Amino acid sequence: MVLQATLPARKPSPIDTARRQPARIEWRGVLAVAGAVALLLVALAARYGYYRDELYFRMLSDHPAWGYVDQPPLTPLLAGLGTHLFGDTAVGIRVPAALCAAAAVVLTAMIAAELGGSRRAQVVSALAAATSCYVLLVGHTLLTSSIDLVAWLAVALFVLRALVRGTGKWWLFAGVAVGISFYNKYLVVLLCLGLLAGLATVGPRRALVNRWLLGGVAIALVIGAPNLLYQAVHDWPQLKMASALSADGNGDRNRLFLLPGQLILVGLPLAPVWLAGLVGLFRRPEWRSARAVAVAYPVALVAIWVTGGRLDYAAPLVLVLLAAGCVHLDSWAFRRPRLITSALIVNATTSALLALPVLPESVLAQTPIPMANVEARDSTGWPELTRQVGAVVANLPSEQRNSAVLLAKDYGEAGALDRWRDDYHLPPVFSGHNELSTWMPPATATTVVSVGVPSDQLAPAFAQCSTIGTVQLGPDSVNQAQQEPIVVCTGRQSSWAQLWPRLAHLG
Repeated sequence: MVLQATLPARKPSPIDTARRQPARIEWRGVLAVAGAVALLLVALAARYGYYRDELYFRMLSDHPAWGYVDQPPLTPLLAGLGTHLFGDTAVGIRVPAALCAAAAVVLTAMIAAELGGSRRAQVVSALAAATSCYVLLVGHTLLTSSIDLVAWLAVALFVLRALVRGTGKWWLFAGVAVGISFYNKYLVVLLCLGLLAGLATVGPRRALVNRWLLGGVAIALVIGAPNLLYQAVHDWPQLKMASALSADGNGDRNRLFLLPGQLILVGLPLAPVWLAGLVGLFRRPEWRSARAVAVAYPVALVAIWVTGGRLDYAAPLVLVLLAAGCVHLDSWAFRRPRLITSALIVNATTSALLALPVLPESVLAQTPIPMANVEARDSTGWPELTRQVGAVVANLPSEQRNSAVLLAKDYGEAGALDRWRDDYHLPPVFSGHNELSTWMPPATATTVVSVGVPSDQLAPAFAQCSTIGTVQLGPDSVNQAQQEPIVVCTGRQSSWAQLWPRLAHLG
């Protein structure tokens, strides 16, 4: 006779419960917030004008490729898609950015739900994301950071689902998100390194040898292979670009503002919330399996500090911590509804003033906003610059006008001239800046009208060079192109192959 002992059923731990019962997502409230922020961003998209990077992306979108010397192809592709679907305007090119901001709001709320947040916590996290300075900034202007924000949040969500639910298949989805992100920026590697460091230090370490995680890594490499192959075939231009950026002298300044800058990414009124989320991820026992995500943030900051990167490189992880903070403080905030409401209102107001074009252009120069928001600074004056260059071209003799090309110092000026080229019957536009340096003017071009290129840089290759004037964008303009020289050079004496290396530059 075999005696069998009946053991009492093990009481499920909080971690087990979290794995079995993820919180239901409050879709109605979250989507309402996301839709409202998207509509706001589209409504304001026409104010000021194109940002210089958007004008550059517009040019690149006419030359689709697997990659460019300064970036992967996804953002220029979306810029072209936006202009074709919604019109060749600032609004058209910015619709994808507004949709990225809405997606970031939804993903932040979904992360809150994954951490067990109540419906109230999810809606508050959506509101916090929607009123954050960084989301509004990258949602108003189409930047590589607009898409990077969505990619990082998607990776973080899938990783949390893999860790909290204990369901390995989510590592595969994370691999898909990483692979797609390679076509926008390579900064997602910082997130991956941070997550691996978190798994190695606080666990669960068994995930490091999990076949699902290894499968996710393989998927990321397979999806990103064409873009990585482009880099290898073209002698790793992104490494050259990174070297050029590190040599620009901004590394020390970036390090100085890295830590204090983290407080303004979401906004000072909500900084205590995401800091509470960071603490909560380490202290709450039911979040033990998610601690690797918390470790990823300081690891990323250290890597950014060492390389002298910008303070916003790890901004998506701050939104992950913001979601955790909204869950961590949920019951506390519920007893203080006026406090959290006031914080959201103040944060929305300050973020809108700093990140959105709510002030008249004439007032912008009298505020400190252009010093903090380069996107606002370089989103004005471009049509006027093109009009002035058009007047110079119109005054050229017909034989010079027929053999002329435009030469811009940087891609912003080149993009502006290209955008309004047909309006002023301008010749083709070229520049030695970044990817544009790969497009050399034709041999038939013997006359140059340049913007921002000093005459002494062109004079050795031409029979005559003269400065016609300078760019005048008005007394209130904060655009960097203000006072740039407009130079006309005629009688080219050197080949473009000889001249072009002196004009090509990365930065």
